[in-house]
Amino acid sequence: MTYVVTDNCIACKYTDCVEVCPVDCFYEGENMLVIHPDECIDCGVCEPECPADAIRPDTEPAMETWVELNRKYAELWPVLTVRKDPLPEAEARDGETGKLETYFSEAAGPGN
Repeated sequence: MTYVVTDNCIACKYTDCVEVCPVDCFYEGENMLVIHPDECIDCGVCEPECPADAIRPDTEPAMETWVELNRKYAELWPVLTVRKDPLPEAEARDGETGKLETYFSEAAGPGN
């Protein structure tokens, strides 16, 4: 099992989760974070730290897409090990629906 970052992180990018991760498996894109599923040790300490409730276990229904998305971008983006300020619009965008379709496309990718 692993934890993954889901769509509620998009356009928010809270980084409270990063500081508690014992294995530094968070990676930072322009608009969101991802967790490398092959590096996550399933400790679960990051999940309650996320103010946007964007971190979910891969055992929840329909998480396969998120596992692959997290793996793909973790291999492209730089590791993040320290907390940063969230995006300026984070509070207003928290809980917004449709962010996956708005920010992700095969041509551009998230945050590119």
